[in-house]
Amino acid sequence: MKELARNQKLRNIAIIAHVDHGKTTLVDAMFKQSGLFREGQEVDDRIMDSMDLERERGITIAAKNCSVIWKDIKINIIDTPGHADFGGEVERSLSMADGAILLVDASEGPLPQTRFVLKKALDQGLTLAVIINKVDRQDARPDEVLDEIYDLFIDLDASEEQLDFPLLYAIGRDGIAMTSPDERGENLHILLDMIVDKIPGPAHDENEPFQMLVSDLSYSDYVGRLAIGKVYHGSVRDHDSLVCIGEDNEPRQLKVTKLQTYDGLTMVPATSADPGDIVVLAGIEDVKIGDTICNKEEPKALPRITVDEPTVSMKFSINTSPLAGTEGKLVQGTKIRERLHRETLLNVAIQVEDTENREAFLVKGRGEFQMAILVETMRREGFEIAVGRPEVIYKNEGGKKLEPIEHLYVDCDEAFMGVVTEKLSARKARMTNMTNHGTGRVRIEFSVPSRSLIGYRDEFLTDTKGTGIMNSYLEGYGEYRGEFPSRYTGSIVADRAGKGVAYGIFNLEPRGQMFIVPGDPLYEGMIVGEHNRDNDINVNPSKEKKLTNMRASGKDEAVILTPVKPMTLERALNFIRDDELVEVTPKSIRLRKVELSAQKRHRMEGKKKKNA
Repeated sequence: MKELARNQKLRNIAIIAHVDHGKTTLVDAMFKQSGLFREGQEVDDRIMDSMDLERERGITIAAKNCSVIWKDIKINIIDTPGHADFGGEVERSLSMADGAILLVDASEGPLPQTRFVLKKALDQGLTLAVIINKVDRQDARPDEVLDEIYDLFIDLDASEEQLDFPLLYAIGRDGIAMTSPDERGENLHILLDMIVDKIPGPAHDENEPFQMLVSDLSYSDYVGRLAIGKVYHGSVRDHDSLVCIGEDNEPRQLKVTKLQTYDGLTMVPATSADPGDIVVLAGIEDVKIGDTICNKEEPKALPRITVDEPTVSMKFSINTSPLAGTEGKLVQGTKIRERLHRETLLNVAIQVEDTENREAFLVKGRGEFQMAILVETMRREGFEIAVGRPEVIYKNEGGKKLEPIEHLYVDCDEAFMGVVTEKLSARKARMTNMTNHGTGRVRIEFSVPSRSLIGYRDEFLTDTKGTGIMNSYLEGYGEYRGEFPSRYTGSIVADRAGKGVAYGIFNLEPRGQMFIVPGDPLYEGMIVGEHNRDNDINVNPSKEKKLTNMRASGKDEAVILTPVKPMTLERALNFIRDDELVEVTPKSIRLRKVELSAQKRHRMEGKKKKNA
């Protein structure tokens, strides 16, 4: 095999880990210690989490690039999401890296997403280094965690070279790294040295023409669409004549207005880019993630980025409730369609399909959490939409119905083990393993259908009194395991338009948990609460007390309502059934029936019973 040249002035590394194991915090410390900020400069925490949603939820949703200079070598750092629902982000961002740093919590050890992101890195043949983070935790167990990491590498068929990984211990929050968990480091210099010494520079073929793989897209108000990717071979100069090769393998002429590279957190203009550089080309309109940009004289495509298939679908449609258009600016079907198709350009893991109804669209993705983030983002942009319950995507092979199966890890107190196992067994889960660390907590593993987890997370937190941790990754498709009830309660549905009244709501409280407060607008078919029993009931929450001119002996009783837990998007998506929708506007999240008329719903119910 031909020996490839390497660009020793560069290192491209991705930082991969499970959610909340400290990736973004470690990157912050690397910035501060590489001299990126001047002395005394005020800097936010978690600099890389630039989206509002990322800051609010404390997680990374989109992969991002930045760079630091260490000993005259430029290190491009790619911060990746740790949640499997954003697996498409991980896959496209790893295409820019030559090495990866696997970060593992010293107490929790490798978790499902650790496995997911590590498998992707091993599949791409990246050089790996391991950091065991948070070794200052009271419950840290670095030696056991190291054994678990080796087990995971072996389980994922890592090669001998990949198993011989460099290892460091770190306290990312304090910005220190060391070679042993017992010593106390002073800074991250040992980590930056390890990246320079152990991670190879980008490989390239000196005889190949210029080729760049588009791994990310962005947009600037000043220069238009931005194509971001790594230069695989050759070099490019500002204002070169370039072409783009898409899925059809046909070269299309490009007019590049600006060439930029990363300098710290910002993009700076560049006159040229060498092999291995992560570059940003401005002014390209017709480009997609996975396209190859190359020289006009020698057009040659690179293999496209491939991502795992979607496993969950959800219907997005225009808001058809009586309150439609009162709170959002963007309500038309064409605007919603445009926005969803724009999402597919930036997010390779999402697919959008048109339905028979011109005003409704089927969106497919990795998981309910990814869908919730998309809906929340659209809502903040001023959209009004109605979304249905997330549904898993089934397959049919050899006359057998197959469904996505997940490997679920549950970490909870021993006292809650019984209730968790009972609930999951009812949802067709099968226990595969159980580990008791002797600390009062147990780790149980299950093989469970993906549809069983839709709507279960909130219930799980209630059952474990908020102390349980639940994580899963997709194992693949397995035989359909049969039906099970997804919800044991019915809905309390408003039977007329009006506004919520304290007296009416107070008298409905014995029937179940209410979702509305006095003054909330109502319409027929709107779900105002969760019924204690399994059937739906139609009620009038706008009912007022009858007033007479008779004086009451003593004072009327003051109406004191039970506080209402604000409806969040995830809770709403978990709650609804197949005949219900979530109405999402920039100001409100409401639940409603697909068929608003109580009379029509009654007729449909009657027909169902007859046919049964």
